[in-house]
Amino acid sequence: MDAGTLNCPSCGAAAPATALECPYCHGKLATVGCPSCFGRVFAGAKFCDHCGTLIQEPVARDGAPRKCPRGCGDLQRITLGDAQLDECPACDGLWVDHPTFEKLCADRERQAPALAAHHPAGSDAPKPVETVRYVPCPECGKLMNRENFAHSSGVVIDSCKQHGMWFDADELRRVIEFIRAGGLDAARKHDIDMLAEERRLKVALEWGAHPNPAQAGDQQGPGGRNVDLLAVLVSSFIRLR
Repeated sequence: MDAGTLNCPSCGAAAPATALECPYCHGKLATVGCPSCFGRVFAGAKFCDHCGTLIQEPVARDGAPRKCPRGCGDLQRITLGDAQLDECPACDGLWVDHPTFEKLCADRERQAPALAAHHPAGSDAPKPVETVRYVPCPECGKLMNRENFAHSSGVVIDSCKQHGMWFDADELRRVIEFIRAGGLDAARKHDIDMLAEERRLKVALEWGAHPNPAQAGDQQGPGGRNVDLLAVLVSSFIRLR
């Protein structure tokens, strides 16, 4: 389903996620978050349009409200499922502290083997390129860093190293689907493979700079390769990466 389209809980007709009224039955529409994938669904829906989870109403939490990094105003402190979040009612952004996000990642990754077939990686349509704007952390006010989650998810999030992460509308759902599709495990394997390749290249370059003294006369490296030629090939490979 297109993340920007939901089904009216009254008549089942498709309606934009931003709609205030169903275009067919004219029922009033408002959105709430799914406690499992954190996608937006219309209030009154029994199940999530994105993942099929039974919808639970968010529970308000006490405490002084933080400010939306996008300048919308106060964030609402809520508990959704087993997660404590700060939600912007205007832009649907979510603020998640690091302990909560780590638990979400761990819980959803445990679901990955069973759910990967139902949440294929890369199923979301490409998102339009937006103007880069650095936003302040709702906790400390410092500008947050922007990073591609897991270096390969395609979801660029705003992160404060000390306090937490800000997810614009629908970004947390996309991150959850990436994790459930096995994206974290694939990202770890990619990082391990890249580290092994970098070590191999380093050894090759060091061999080229310091050949075995016993073979210094003919400049032969392991396997009878010419060390100078090997160094040139390695250098060329690095430039092409």
